[in-house]
Amino acid sequence: MYNRILVAVDGSKMGLKALNSAIQFAKERYSKIGVIHVEKNLRIPETIPNESIDEIYKALREEGNEILDHAVALAAEEGIEIEPIYVFGDPAIQIVKKAEKENYQLIVMGSRGLGNFKKLMLGSVSQRVSQLSHCPVLIIK
Repeated sequence: MYNRILVAVDGSKMGLKALNSAIQFAKERYSKIGVIHVEKNLRIPETIPNESIDEIYKALREEGNEILDHAVALAAEEGIEIEPIYVFGDPAIQIVKKAEKENYQLIVMGSRGLGNFKKLMLGSVSQRVSQLSHCPVLIIK
């Protein structure tokens, strides 16, 4: 039984599909859902002024919060309450760490997200999560 499900969302169609699948799964099994959005750390040249860097991170945070707010609203329409989680770092590592630390029993994510060149076949993040995770990973196509 999967009482705690962690869903990774990135604003892509596959992320939305994964969220919808997790919501249906949770409704059937009375599970709790955490939804995580991981913002990749940026490599910003030193020549960019600090004010500009602050604006970049502010814009990223706003976009990430919009993605999470949308996820919360979709789940609420189905009568499911979810915990939104926003973090910076390597997406695969952060997803796996959160799942382990918070004792999630299942990770749900899309097979591809918004990564560079829209990876052929299985996306690099979902592939890494499936290799590193302590719990089952459901990859939605």
